Amino acid sequence: MSKNFPERLADIVGAGNVLTAPEDVKPYLTDARRLYTGHAEFVVRPGSTAEVSRLVALCAAEDMAIVPQGGNTGLSGGSVPIGARRELVLSLSRLNRIRELDALNDTITVEAGCVLATVQQAAEGAGRFFPLSLGAEGSCQIGGNLSTNAGGVNVLRYGMAREQVLGIEVVLPDGRVWDGLRALRKDNTGYDLKQIFLGAEGTLGIITAAVLRLRPRPTANVTAFIGVDTPRRAVELLAALRGRLGERLSAFELISRPSLEAVLSHLRDKDPLPAPHPWYVLTEIADGGETTLLHEQVEQALAGAAEDGLLRDATLAQSVTQARGLWKLRESIPEAQFVNVKHDISVAVSKIPELVDRLAVALRARFPDVYPYVFGHVGDGNLHYNVGPEKMVKERPAVNRIVYDVVAGLGGSISAEHGLGQLKREEIRRHKSALELELMAALKRTLDPKGIMNPGKVV
Repeated sequence: MSKNFPERLADIVGAGNVLTAPEDVKPYLTDARRLYTGHAEFVVRPGSTAEVSRLVALCAAEDMAIVPQGGNTGLSGGSVPIGARRELVLSLSRLNRIRELDALNDTITVEAGCVLATVQQAAEGAGRFFPLSLGAEGSCQIGGNLSTNAGGVNVLRYGMAREQVLGIEVVLPDGRVWDGLRALRKDNTGYDLKQIFLGAEGTLGIITAAVLRLRPRPTANVTAFIGVDTPRRAVELLAALRGRLGERLSAFELISRPSLEAVLSHLRDKDPLPAPHPWYVLTEIADGGETTLLHEQVEQALAGAAEDGLLRDATLAQSVTQARGLWKLRESIPEAQFVNVKHDISVAVSKIPELVDRLAVALRARFPDVYPYVFGHVGDGNLHYNVGPEKMVKERPAVNRIVYDVVAGLGGSISAEHGLGQLKREEIRRHKSALELELMAALKRTLDPKGIMNPGKVV
């Protein structure tokens, strides 16, 4: 590295945006779950795509590895340095502008550092709806959402983060800028290059801006909290409600009784239903028109499901405040049981009941006092299967092996929405074919021959 490298960084972004003091750099070096802490010589905060381009070109010339970082809310250690070589954290937080909102085209063009909640609010202000929604939406950034292909509660109806994207702008590992900010729904002119970078966790380039799809804003919303006997009943209830309510079913979350008890204790809140149940479903139905009419339709659908024996009890939120309270229960589950062995797994929706049953048997055969906290987006087959009590953290490798082997046996995925990062980088080699791994490595070498982009993650 040249002697004047720090000065050249400062020339690009300004001295105040090159952090080197330990107390300034420290927040950027540890992941949200505090599993990983690395070392970086600098934290650099560019304010434009042009500055990102110049920084990447400089780092490529100096063989300085780059760790792109958004809100640093990821759960797989993908946004922090690993310390295996000279690394620089490139924070995108200053790239936080909304460049354009085209209400007639139902698109919004935003920079990578825009906080997700800010994008949601901008859409709402224009009478539109941006459906990506997750627990960290008040601090996570769009660039991170897209680079990890985030999921969240609305995947059932609207799909993953990549399905909200029409175009992106990317700084390549040599500093060149690919301007793919097309606001087109039809563009059949060759390879869909944006898909290479969506979900790549910053290992192939740095997403600096994106054109996102907006949707009509629902004028009627109904939130229901439902007690059920088993995960199988929950999956059958999902099918029944989709049959009765169609695509208006936006979210369908499964919550185990231990998960609810943990969050009720954490929030010092009361049980939403009069009596406890083994499992719960939190669902949201959204549509145009009047809430009163939709409320009646949901009540009828739930009454029919109750007659079919699919649910034990249910309550419908009677106000926006009550609906938010129910969603707060769901969103607070992770923080209510922070210390355990966490998993972000998926199988076909129809196999959710078998997954839960198999995991319980397999884990208790090895660890008789195991205590699972199960919750997640059962509508799209994604469960967060967290294994307690706290002492199980010491058994993490053995617990992971049991869980991942059961998931693989059902044709599932060991990472549904959190990405691989460094947490699952080695584990994925047991689950992908040699050809898949070869193709991924070949793509990485082609775009990033010096290996400077987010080293030690994904591949």
